Amino acid sequence: MNGKKLDLALQHFNDHKSVYLDDLKDLIRIPSISFPGFDPAPVRHCAGAVASLLKTCGLKDVRVLETGIGHPSVFGQWNNEPGKPTLLLYAHHDVQPVGREELWITPPFDPTERNGRLYGRGSADDKGGVAMYAAALRSYLQTGNALPVNVKCLIEGEEEVGSANLGTLLQLHRELFSADAVVIADSENFDSGVPALTASLRGIVTVTVEVRSLSSSVHSGTWGGPLPDPVIALSRMIASLVDETGQPAILGLVDKVRMLSREERAHLDALPFQESLYRKQAKLLDTTQIIGGKGSVYEKMWYRPSIAVNAIEASSRKQAANIINDVAWARIGIRIVPDMDPNVTLDLLKKHLLKQAPWGVQVTIQPEAPSTWWKTDTTGSVFEAALKALEKGYGKRPVVAGAGGSIPFVQTITEALGNAPALLLGVGDPFTAAHSENESLLISDWEKGCRSMIHLLAELGELNG
Repeated sequence: MNGKKLDLALQHFNDHKSVYLDDLKDLIRIPSISFPGFDPAPVRHCAGAVASLLKTCGLKDVRVLETGIGHPSVFGQWNNEPGKPTLLLYAHHDVQPVGREELWITPPFDPTERNGRLYGRGSADDKGGVAMYAAALRSYLQTGNALPVNVKCLIEGEEEVGSANLGTLLQLHRELFSADAVVIADSENFDSGVPALTASLRGIVTVTVEVRSLSSSVHSGTWGGPLPDPVIALSRMIASLVDETGQPAILGLVDKVRMLSREERAHLDALPFQESLYRKQAKLLDTTQIIGGKGSVYEKMWYRPSIAVNAIEASSRKQAANIINDVAWARIGIRIVPDMDPNVTLDLLKKHLLKQAPWGVQVTIQPEAPSTWWKTDTTGSVFEAALKALEKGYGKRPVVAGAGGSIPFVQTITEALGNAPALLLGVGDPFTAAHSENESLLISDWEKGCRSMIHLLAELGELNG
């Protein structure tokens, strides 16, 4: 019986995939930018559109949820299968600002198909995930069949601004969100046509550093020589953060880095790597070296700490003059991995910068709220079901991957669910350009993602069936 339901759902999706892609296009047209300074009305409008879509799917108890501050989220559920597992499907409907609009080939909120890809802000991050869930649910429920499992949907409205109110939302509506496992559709595939399950995330520790040597800027000709230049001082401090291979050089920083397990090492060794493709995906210039010491690029991106200077400021190109600047400023971030403690990392970073400050310059360090790393067990039946579903949907064996970025809400959700198994997947690929201009998804991969979700519901339904 379950096999027949699955076949009917897959056929329904194949027959209606253009309709479901239109659902995604409708969501993209809503400029639901959640950042401060932007009109909040489109985010609220998008929440309403998502609620309508969930109702169309056949979900019950669809609600727009509020915490009293911030942007609204959307909930819906289908719980007509007692004794079957309950799955929470998470995605978000808010999007990033468009960036430099003049660099978009087509308008960011005018979804456009081009060379097999769908362009538009939120196409992959994360309205593509929302539409993927909807397509899978409708493919079962609109063929007159029950879902193989009980399903709850949480479509958040504040992920792009840090999910500051998500914990409050989960506490206020604790009874709504109980589930045996959670799917989080907010990551990327390993490559175009190659699905991935993300099993780990790096955290991040960020500080801003201000270096001052003068009460105000002075003429570099009149005063240059005996006066310490704060820009050079800051540059020396920044340069000391890494060694000649680009690896972190902060004393004690890597002492708590967890060794890779045999399984993790095997997953890494099995990954294909073409340097020319990697350079293209990473936008790395032909003459620029790949750094970070020995090991694969994936090990360096996923399982080792890294340091980046996100911004540096001292005067500006437009206002550049023959001066010694009074002050220089930078924002510095360290990506942390298991088992690095964010607070210990922050302390080591601050001590290092202060120790490396030359010439008695005045240094002010301001930390931002840290985000810890996250890691999930890849050996359980839920994870195995997901691997099977992705392979069936994509026709290729999925990659078990890490992610170099940080997604703080993953830990928020999993802890609220009593550390329930979490499956991180997505519809983007290395060419998606999420958060940048000309964001897109590969339409064929989105369709494969939808089929994978249809298979995943069936696979999970068999666990207690």
